Amino acid sequence: MKTIIVFGATGTVGAYTCLHLARQGYKVIAVGRRSSDNHFFEDYGIEYLSVDIIRNDAFKKLPREDVYGIVNLAGMLPARMEGYTPQTYIDTNMTGMLNILQYAADAHVQRFAYSQSISDVDYLCGSEIPVNADAPSRFPLDNDHSIYSITKNAASDMLRHYAHHYNMRYFILRFPNIYLYHPNPYYYVDGVLRMQGYRRLIYQAMRGEDIEIWGDPERMRDMVYVKDCTQIISLCFDVEDAESGVYNVGTGIGTTLKEQITGIIDVFSPADHPSAIHYRPEKNDAPQYIFDISKTKKNLGYQPHYSYIEYLKDFKKEMLEQNFSKLWGHEKDYI
Repeated sequence: MKTIIVFGATGTVGAYTCLHLARQGYKVIAVGRRSSDNHFFEDYGIEYLSVDIIRNDAFKKLPREDVYGIVNLAGMLPARMEGYTPQTYIDTNMTGMLNILQYAADAHVQRFAYSQSISDVDYLCGSEIPVNADAPSRFPLDNDHSIYSITKNAASDMLRHYAHHYNMRYFILRFPNIYLYHPNPYYYVDGVLRMQGYRRLIYQAMRGEDIEIWGDPERMRDMVYVKDCTQIISLCFDVEDAESGVYNVGTGIGTTLKEQITGIIDVFSPADHPSAIHYRPEKNDAPQYIFDISKTKKNLGYQPHYSYIEYLKDFKKEMLEQNFSKLWGHEKDYI
C-alpha cells in the first residue's frame, strides 16, 4: 500500500482529498496545523499529525521511509485573511513550501502535487476563450491577491527546481474556485468579512425569496465540484506514466450566470414557492473564465463526473448529512 501525505488536510479541499485517496486504497497521513482534528480522520482509518510547516523542526514526526507521494494544499488564502498581513503569505506559502520540499527530498518522495491559484492567469480571465494549462504565469499588480499570487508562483518554481534536482514527478494543479459544502459561508474580500455570493443565493432560494441576476446573464464560469477536484489529485498518483507539468482543474464547460441561478432555484427552492428571478443589467458583470482541460484529460485520463446540477444535488446532500461536522462544526458556529 503506497503512502501519501496530505498537507492542509483540515482545510476544505484537503479533508475531501484525504477521504478520496483512502477510498482509492492509499495509506493516507493527514497533516494540518490544528493541534487536534477532533478524531475526525481516525473514523476513516487515517492518521492525523499536527505539523506547523513554517517550523522545520516540526517535520521530525513525519516518516522518512516508504513515502510515495505528497499533496500540498496548505497555504494562506486571501479568503481567509482578516485585514492584510502579507508576511503571512511569505511564511506559509513560501517558507512552508520550502520546508515541505526539503522533507520530500529527504524522504525520497516520488510524486508531488501542489495547488496553484487561478490568480496566476487572472490576466486571461474575462474571455470566452478557455485558459490553456501552459499559459504563462503572472500576478495581478494591485489587489488583495497580488502578494498571494507572487508567493504561489514562487512556490511552483521551487517545486520545479526540487523535482528536477531530486528526480520527483510533479503536478502543479491550477485551481479555480472549488465548490463544496462547508458550514462556514463567509470569506474575506480585501480583508473584510463577507458572505460568499453563491451561498447567499442558496439561502435565498431555500427561503423562496426573489433573486436578482446582475449584469450580463450570459457570463460564464467553470464550475468545479470538489469531488472532481479530488479525482484529479488522485490521478496524479494513479496514472503510472503521467507527465510532470501544470494541469488545469476544471470541467471545460462554461455555465452561464443564468444557468447557475436557475439551477440553484431548481435544487434548493420549495417546490410550491420557487424563487422568482429579476434581471438587473445595469449592475456589474460577474467574473468569467473557462479552463481548457484537454491536457488534464489526455495525460491523466480525467473525465468530469459532476455536471453543474449534479454538483448542486450532492452539495445539498452534504449539507443535510453534515459529514464533516466533527472536523468543521456546524453553521451555527459561524453565523
